[in-house]
Amino acid sequence: MLASLVAEVRGRPDMTYGQLLQAAGQVADRFRAEPGVVEVDEVAEKPVERWLFVTDQEKAALAGVSVAEIAETIRTAVDGDDSVVLREPNERQPLRVLVRLPRTARSDPRDLSRLQVVGRTGRTVTLSELGTWQPTRTGQPIHHKNLQRVAYVMAECVGRPPAECVVDILADQQPDGTAIADPNATPRPVAERTYLQPGGGVPWSMPIGTEVTFAGEGEWKITLDVFRDLGLAFGAAMIMIYVILVAQTGSFVLPIIVMLAIPLTVLGVMPGFWLLNQISGTTVGGYADPVFFTATAMIGMIALAGIVTRDAIILVDFMELAVNKGRPLFDAILESRVVRLRPILLTAGAALLSSLPITLDPIFSGLGWSLIFGLIASTIFTLFVIPATYWLLKAGKE
Repeated sequence: MLASLVAEVRGRPDMTYGQLLQAAGQVADRFRAEPGVVEVDEVAEKPVERWLFVTDQEKAALAGVSVAEIAETIRTAVDGDDSVVLREPNERQPLRVLVRLPRTARSDPRDLSRLQVVGRTGRTVTLSELGTWQPTRTGQPIHHKNLQRVAYVMAECVGRPPAECVVDILADQQPDGTAIADPNATPRPVAERTYLQPGGGVPWSMPIGTEVTFAGEGEWKITLDVFRDLGLAFGAAMIMIYVILVAQTGSFVLPIIVMLAIPLTVLGVMPGFWLLNQISGTTVGGYADPVFFTATAMIGMIALAGIVTRDAIILVDFMELAVNKGRPLFDAILESRVVRLRPILLTAGAALLSSLPITLDPIFSGLGWSLIFGLIASTIFTLFVIPATYWLLKAGKE
């Protein structure tokens, strides 16, 4: 992962890399206008001046100096030579001695021109007599991904998840070549944005022939992959729970009633995280420091699928046994809530209290809060939804 927020800019094969860098600059300008996006950086590097020594072949031949000897002399002066080792009695490994000119004597071509080169005849010749220094510039490195040229724009997100920043930025994107982002524009406040009406009101677009993607090397890509995999794991857990309940109850309908407690956890987890940030939200360096619904919180929801199912089984099993013994359906439902209330509260309370220490961990706090909010909501709703659903299923058969 290069950064929290990474944009990959690609273009047509006939476009130069400089044009890709210009397109990346427009994306960077839009990043700078987005609240909560800081440390915007591009892969474009400033040209660096480089000095190249051009040897006069004729003068070098007359002086009996080869080009390789000139290159070796310059390399030793600039990079140094560590072929000499020093052995100390108290050292296990020999110490290498680096011989190199001081920085002040090797930073100016005029100082390097005074170097002495030893020729094949043993005669020393000043470097300035063998050629001249010519200024050049280093080339711009070209980045590739999947055999395509790509220009990266990187940034960090503070106080906001990268997903929200990406959604708001993409919401303001216009057709190619129709708008240029203003990095000094005043965007719409984050508090006024919603999931139905995203965007900061700062229009921008890509140059014609270029495209930008965000699901590449940033946290957005990792978020998509992680929640996709956890979603598949959650679905697999639901299927396994259903299979086990069918084998246990011998019915294809009763497991559905029992598993109604699982989606009820969402009614507690999502509003719970919102309420937590409203009550205990803090700021660091002037930016919000919220508790996000992360991958660990999703793991907590998967764990909740087994915990809340157990509470529902306690109710349904009691109602089934009571009805089979001849108790009226309504009386069996009321009696199950009275008799099984204490075991349900004790099991939920034990799981809730054991989750409190997890909330102190900076990484797994989402898992702890997910368990707590899900248990509270699911326990409350289970006492009403499961009996009501059971009544609707069985009432017509009596």
